Amino acid sequence: MYPTQNTRSLLWVLACGLNIAVVSASTSPESFENAGVTRTIDLGGALTQVTTTYAVKALANNLDQYYIALSDEEEGHTTWIDAKLKGQSDTLEVKRYGFNPRSHAFLYSITLPKSLKNNQTANIVVSTVQSHASTPLPASAAQGDPQSLLYKTPLYVLSPYKSVVQRTKIRSSTPMIHSYTDTKDLSEYVEAGSSAVSKTGATIVYGPFHNVPASSNLPFQEKKQKSVSVHYDHDQPVLTVVSLQRSAEISHWGANLNIHDELVLRNDGPTLKGHFSRLDHQSQVYFKRQAPHVMKELVLHLPAGARDPYFIDLVGNVSTSHFRPAPPISAALLAPSKAKSSILELKPRYPLLGGWNYTFTLGYDTPLESAAKYDASTGKYVVAIPYLTNVPGAAFEETELKIIFPEGARDVTLHTPFSPDSIENQRHVTYLDTTGRPAIVLSKKNVSEKHAGTVYVTYSLSLAAHFKKPIAVTSAALALFTFALGARRFDLALHK
Repeated sequence: MYPTQNTRSLLWVLACGLNIAVVSASTSPESFENAGVTRTIDLGGALTQVTTTYAVKALANNLDQYYIALSDEEEGHTTWIDAKLKGQSDTLEVKRYGFNPRSHAFLYSITLPKSLKNNQTANIVVSTVQSHASTPLPASAAQGDPQSLLYKTPLYVLSPYKSVVQRTKIRSSTPMIHSYTDTKDLSEYVEAGSSAVSKTGATIVYGPFHNVPASSNLPFQEKKQKSVSVHYDHDQPVLTVVSLQRSAEISHWGANLNIHDELVLRNDGPTLKGHFSRLDHQSQVYFKRQAPHVMKELVLHLPAGARDPYFIDLVGNVSTSHFRPAPPISAALLAPSKAKSSILELKPRYPLLGGWNYTFTLGYDTPLESAAKYDASTGKYVVAIPYLTNVPGAAFEETELKIIFPEGARDVTLHTPFSPDSIENQRHVTYLDTTGRPAIVLSKKNVSEKHAGTVYVTYSLSLAAHFKKPIAVTSAALALFTFALGARRFDLALHK
């Protein structure tokens, strides 16, 4: 007997209701209390690093789910989120629940390694990366002008639980801060005689705020929440990779892993006011007075063992680059972060000013032995492929990784350091192929440097598949010679 459509609908409604009930119970203010919340915001250009430490105390027994909340504005800029216990390196499981209409916020659950009993405490460190949270102010600047950005954020850290004390630290890379929010309406939860905001060097501190009630609800956000802003100087270009299309081709006969990137890079700093002067630019470079919003070079870290790099734009080969290779390390597969990087310094054909784009192609080869190994116990190959090459300080809007396997590869499995937006299976056909090569395409939008991890793929390749290409080449050559030999036997001359 199979369930009817009405039964399935009822089960789905009951499951959703149970899930909502569990979330509501865990986010109840009676579940936890925040003994202290400290949020530290490190201002940047295209990317902003936010670290929030929650000192939590359980108000009941058997609690293993702690919830955090992000406002609609924060959620729109967040590209990465992870959580750890303070002082530990292992990450905790973070699950996104999306927008919760009851709390009027985006909820995330953090699974604790062990349940907390009543009055037990834990320190949870949540790290997030925001993209494009700062905007140029002024929006346009002359070629030699400095660059200033404006950052806005909610004053109070949203939480389903009461906070005994909370504060927010905003740190700029330079002490050149033009202005910041400092008004009397920020002192509602400040103790008498204390200041709601203070500034020391390049750091602005809001708080401490005492006895802040549960704030992830609509009444608090409409009546109590405030917005603060910081207007600061930034001495690096604000870069965005509009599109990154990477292909990684695995070749057993060539013992090679080829990485081929097609990028569209954009400078999101203040747009150029007036016209560009090459003379002024060369003068600024010579006297080392170049404006911070002008990008004239990139320094990229490639894997150890990278060789034969190439740098091409729409015009052709760009020779203004310098490559410092690092020797290959066979153990890089097991510990890629410990391998010494090869350094590639790129100088585009022209300086990149605010609002300008630069389209180019970058590629290199690496020995397959430094990225792959054969697991005799399973009869499969394991290959480590970097998802992307990080452009320092840049946000990535759209990324794609196409992994091309050897012809005849089977039983392909994929292990990613994050959840991609989509995974697609394709068939890639190139020179001297017969049936084509299996390929997997991963895509992810709104990416940051945190996503520059390693994708591991496993596959099996039979002995017959190994010799498929040599047999195909030999057969094609033999057929060509046979045809030529037969053609010589025909006399195409005209006889009278």
